[in-house]
Amino acid sequence: MTNKAADIKAGRLSKQEVERNFGDLHPPLSRSEALIAADRCYFCYDAPCTTACPTGIDIPVFIQKIRSDNIRGSAHTILKENIMGGMCARVCPTEVLCEEACVRNTHEDKPVDIGLLQRYATDPIFKHRTPLFSRAETTGKRIAVVGGGPAGLSCAHRLALLGHDIVLFNRDEKLGGLNEYGIAAYKTVDNFAQAEIDYILSIGGIEVRKNVSFGNDISVDQLRDEFDAVFLGIGLGSVNELRIDNESLPGVLNAIDYIAKLRQESDKSTLPVGNKVVVVGGGMTAIDIAVQSKRLGAERVDIVYRRGPEQMGASHYEQNLALTDGVTIHHWAQPTKLHGDEHVTAIEFQRTELDRAGKLTTIGESLLLEADVVFKAIGQTLDANSIAADLKTERGKISVDDEQKTSLDKVWAGGDCVVSGDDLTVSAVQHGKVAAIAIDRGLRS
Repeated sequence: MTNKAADIKAGRLSKQEVERNFGDLHPPLSRSEALIAADRCYFCYDAPCTTACPTGIDIPVFIQKIRSDNIRGSAHTILKENIMGGMCARVCPTEVLCEEACVRNTHEDKPVDIGLLQRYATDPIFKHRTPLFSRAETTGKRIAVVGGGPAGLSCAHRLALLGHDIVLFNRDEKLGGLNEYGIAAYKTVDNFAQAEIDYILSIGGIEVRKNVSFGNDISVDQLRDEFDAVFLGIGLGSVNELRIDNESLPGVLNAIDYIAKLRQESDKSTLPVGNKVVVVGGGMTAIDIAVQSKRLGAERVDIVYRRGPEQMGASHYEQNLALTDGVTIHHWAQPTKLHGDEHVTAIEFQRTELDRAGKLTTIGESLLLEADVVFKAIGQTLDANSIAADLKTERGKISVDDEQKTSLDKVWAGGDCVVSGDDLTVSAVQHGKVAAIAIDRGLRS
């Protein structure tokens, strides 16, 4: 293909247009809207929505408290099980968890707006820093928590609440992990991620040490020697490669890196964006980078996934959001070659299908898409520096038991870095909570 200058520039849309495009994806409910939404709940005794929630929030109870205008009590019901209930109300795929399980979710009806109601209950608590929990008397035990993402913050808060002293080591300048650096900006506006973190840290007993890299600045053996217990919530530090020709061409970018830059930029209209953008992948990150590229003014944005829509990691809601924003989604195609001399100009795919044995195979047909920018969004992997030689792993992640205990004495782990990690904030919060309870029980025995 003939090489040409890449059409990448800032200011495709005015600052006002970009600010409007990156406004709150789900504006909060007013009091009257919340009461109407809460009144739709049947308050099931054996609530399937609660069973579907990875953190086990008693959903009928918190909704009933909203009906009686007991917002503080409602928030307490939520946050005692999920201290990051505010963020989860924004980014959790409720459409495939609690709301999918709602008994009103039928062809003739729609589920209760559980996510919006959860946000309605928790937002005032974070805004006014309303204290709902008090720290127990100190135990004198010190626990190292590595990673300031949802798993680490959840574990640190629960352990601090129980009276232990926590030292939280974080690689980045800001806490929050992917909640701060890896989620679409329109899902969490007004710096909410940091407001929630400030609330979590207000419990006391949590010392934060920033810009500390696990595997380089500190090791698991050092932490085991210095602390009574260790929790690893280190996430996945490396991005998967496409492993195709010309992958090192300028313009071939990691989606996570660009999303992080976008999240930290106060004036998003100053960010350069390609005119023709191709995203390789089928998960939430692929949707997030595609929609945000479109909202920055890209003329054409294509997502290409090697399997069908049912196999995509992104929910149907997220897929529909992308389609509504003008993103084109191609299924059954895998990348084979990147074109360009000094900059990427196109990416080539081979059409795929499943053979009789259920194995993905190519069918001899190709697809060529012009591109100024190609984003890789095919998942992440655990940084090899993060794995101790004697730490048991499976499929490239840390192995843990039902209480998040690793193969090493005094070491627990949770979040995306463990085998059961599923790239959901709510699951990471639960891992941290389960580990904290197990650590506390072990330290008191």
